[in-house]
Amino acid sequence: MTESVVVRFAPSPTGFLHIGGARTALFNWLYARGRGGKMLLRIEDTDRERSTQAAIDAILDGLSWLGIDWDGEAIYQFARSARHREVAEQLLAMGHAYRCYASPEELTQMREAARREGRSKLYDGRWRDRDPGDAPPGVKPAIRLKAPLTGETVIDDQVQGRVVWQNENLDDLVLLRSDGTPTYMLAVVVDDHDMAVTHIIRGDDHLTNAARQKQIYDALGWPLPVMAHIPLIHGPDGSKLSKRHGALGVDAYRAMGYLPAALRNYLVRLGWSHGDQEIFSTEEMIAAFDLPQIGRSPARFDFPKLESLNGHYIRGGADAALLAAIDQLLPHVADGGKIAAKMTPQLRSQWLAAMPSLKERAKTLLDLIDGAHFLLADRPLPLDDKAKALLTPDAGALLRDIAADLVAVEPWTIETTEQAVRVFAERRGVKLGAVAQPLRAALTGRITSPGIFEVLTVLGKAESLARIADQITPDEQLGASVDPRE
Repeated sequence: MTESVVVRFAPSPTGFLHIGGARTALFNWLYARGRGGKMLLRIEDTDRERSTQAAIDAILDGLSWLGIDWDGEAIYQFARSARHREVAEQLLAMGHAYRCYASPEELTQMREAARREGRSKLYDGRWRDRDPGDAPPGVKPAIRLKAPLTGETVIDDQVQGRVVWQNENLDDLVLLRSDGTPTYMLAVVVDDHDMAVTHIIRGDDHLTNAARQKQIYDALGWPLPVMAHIPLIHGPDGSKLSKRHGALGVDAYRAMGYLPAALRNYLVRLGWSHGDQEIFSTEEMIAAFDLPQIGRSPARFDFPKLESLNGHYIRGGADAALLAAIDQLLPHVADGGKIAAKMTPQLRSQWLAAMPSLKERAKTLLDLIDGAHFLLADRPLPLDDKAKALLTPDAGALLRDIAADLVAVEPWTIETTEQAVRVFAERRGVKLGAVAQPLRAALTGRITSPGIFEVLTVLGKAESLARIADQITPDEQLGASVDPRE
């Protein structure tokens, strides 16, 4: 019987869920789900000064928005401190740890001496075999691991391959500080063991930690989980990912109008390959994902590629699903509250009718909102500079005349409005664009929009005629026969 896979995602709640953490969570989730295993969530909140509830909430919210779930309740590392101390005492009793009474001043001197001599080992082991009876009075000791002094510590990593450290270069690491608080190294090992974690998938910035943690596993006689240390994400120029490259929180990507499915698809391809395939459904990701296909080189974040991929998902999205995504986005964008307040059944119906045209031009949900500007704007419609320049007196006269023709159009459809405008243009001896452009400016306040006949149809007859009337100067106003309410 094969062992059931158990992975964990273990963020520190000292800030938002950044994009690298989201990818790590995704890789863990895919690996577990593809093997019928479990993914556990552990909040590593032992840094009490920097851990905040707001950060915990942001991590949970970010994972949920991305569609990454976990099994059971989240586990909080700080709440397990007593268990961590118990294991430190167990290592003492086994002879694999010792009490260290070195003062802060002594430790500083050791570090400085090691740096002068070019040694990576900072602690000189002075309390390793010393009689505790020599302890200075009143000093609370730390507990250190009695690490092997010779030989090698080896990790057979699923991504990095065989990684070897010479034990002579590794310190006797602190397990329990002098104030009784457990260190990160001890807490991680104890928690992973107690949670029955079989595979540790995390960033390769933890690779050195893996050597130290393996020594703790070995001292306790516990089996080591399978390790997979994935390269970090770099910027397009190959440098460390910064905010200008995209080192933002998942909440920022949501606010920029990216779809969770598109962001998942983009993240899975950052450092993992599956032939030439770029587009993956969630089911395809789960079926295909495996650790050996993760490259050893840092992945490079590419905003244009993410934007292009998001555009693909928007174009393929169901209109109602996109409108629902906009509903969820509004609390996270500027003026979102104002837009939400306008979401009457009529506006929703108009937006859905316009969606097929809007999504052809959109790369983000913000583009869909911007494209629907003409639906959201209040009368009289604000005009951008290009629309103002287009609506000359001659254009006003043309609008007056075309409105007179449009009044008679029944029923009000894409086909009937197009027929009316084309007949008008032919009668005036002008190209269709010469009529369509002023109409577009009057109806949308801009010179770009969905097709003009779609705009007319989505707005409806009364609103279309009213907007045209708003852009006609008093001496060009529609005659009494043109009632915008018709």
